Amino acid sequence: MQVHAALLGLLLPVIVIARLAQRKRVSLEAFPIFGSNNWLGSWWDGYKYATNAIEIIQRGYEKHVSVPFRVADLYHWTVVLSDRKHIEEVLRTPAEVLSFPENVEDRWSMSYIMGGDLHGNPYHIGVIRSQLTRHLGTKYLEIRDEIVTAFDEVLDLSGEEWKSVPALISMKQIVCRTTNRLFIGLPLCRDPDYIDLNIQFIVELAKAGTLISLFPKFMKGLATHFLTGVVARDKMRALKHLGPIIKERLQYLNEYGKDWEGKPNDLISWLIEEANGPDLTAEALTLRVLAVNFAAVHTAANGFTHALYYLAANPQYIQPLREEVETIVEHEGWSKAAVDKMRRVDSFMRECQRMEGTTGLGVQRKAMEDFTFLDGTFIPKGTTIGVATRSLDLDNKLYENAHEFQPFRFSTMRSEDGARFKHQYASTAIGYLPFGHGKHACPGRFFAASELKTMLAHVVVTYDVKLEDNTTRPHNMHIGTSILANSRANVLFRKRVD
Repeated sequence: MQVHAALLGLLLPVIVIARLAQRKRVSLEAFPIFGSNNWLGSWWDGYKYATNAIEIIQRGYEKHVSVPFRVADLYHWTVVLSDRKHIEEVLRTPAEVLSFPENVEDRWSMSYIMGGDLHGNPYHIGVIRSQLTRHLGTKYLEIRDEIVTAFDEVLDLSGEEWKSVPALISMKQIVCRTTNRLFIGLPLCRDPDYIDLNIQFIVELAKAGTLISLFPKFMKGLATHFLTGVVARDKMRALKHLGPIIKERLQYLNEYGKDWEGKPNDLISWLIEEANGPDLTAEALTLRVLAVNFAAVHTAANGFTHALYYLAANPQYIQPLREEVETIVEHEGWSKAAVDKMRRVDSFMRECQRMEGTTGLGVQRKAMEDFTFLDGTFIPKGTTIGVATRSLDLDNKLYENAHEFQPFRFSTMRSEDGARFKHQYASTAIGYLPFGHGKHACPGRFFAASELKTMLAHVVVTYDVKLEDNTTRPHNMHIGTSILANSRANVLFRKRVD
């Protein structure tokens, strides 16, 4: 940590000058500013954006109704969109023009931390979109088994006494176990060190990526050398766990071919099927598993913790959820198809996501070349753009009483519209963007929806929950544009008492 601070202190003037020069290279004078226009003021605005971005975007959204505006962050200017026609154009514009991956690279410097292959050849995304989604039905009972076992072991309840449980870290452990039951199977998915590794790796990767992204491109290699020590150690920890498994799979592949008898049906096998050349090594495949966990565990655990806080703060909704789950399970048992019929459970999760979301600025893209919208709005090459997704989700023009938590809002809408698939938790639309939309919509959203809905269904039929001292729902934490569930709040659990 002292080395990190000293390095940043020595290089801070260089970083500031380089970043200011970068801002000047892209002229965005045509866009109104929410904040200051002079260089010192915009730099201070960037600092405030790091801790208060959600409110800044909301105030800009209210001031510049449907008109693109720009805000300053620590890196550069960002043009914020909210008009439906602009959003539709962004979503249908190819990545060669408006790039999602390049924006991620600018924000997190993944190619420096995880290696260029992950950024240049993200074949694991296709594996998640196709193989993972295709096998959800056949793997469902394993998923549910891990959810039941993980809740039992993590909560560790006795008798009918209430127990105070740290919500977010507990849900991270349960989600990590459940996710990796599908990714790598038993017994490793339950290994305490492997669970801790995946939870902490997410934190260390985000810290390192954020720091490295502060540096101009010509300095990132040097910064990576000094700032990724913990990440490097975590990679070796992961290889210690996954290396023997992967090497055995590769040996069987070489000896018996791709369809060898007893081949596990899990993420490692799916990745091996798609990998070629230098990607077919224990080291490269371990990085892919870590990368998929990075995307899956944190977001799902954060989303479920939001839902848990709403459930504990509104216990009047537990009974109608219980009735739905018990009625369907009585007739159909536990299966993915049965969970898909739980419209109240689905609506509860979707409404929690609408209310809290994951970010105040979604559908982010980097302009790889000059781009002009159909209405003449011009986006210069190198510009970062994004959509004020949280502001849209809480707009009374789009949702009646948008700031009011209505857990069965979407199940009612599905009944009124007579639409079987519309308004489902995992469905996306121009007017509902927490999972994105179009080509770059979250590829693992169907797994996440099935996993989290099963968790909610299990909680309501197995436990009673409430907040400590009947307090109000714990406030979120905001880091930049990210919306995080409160990490310090506890929820009271006890075994269900009727």
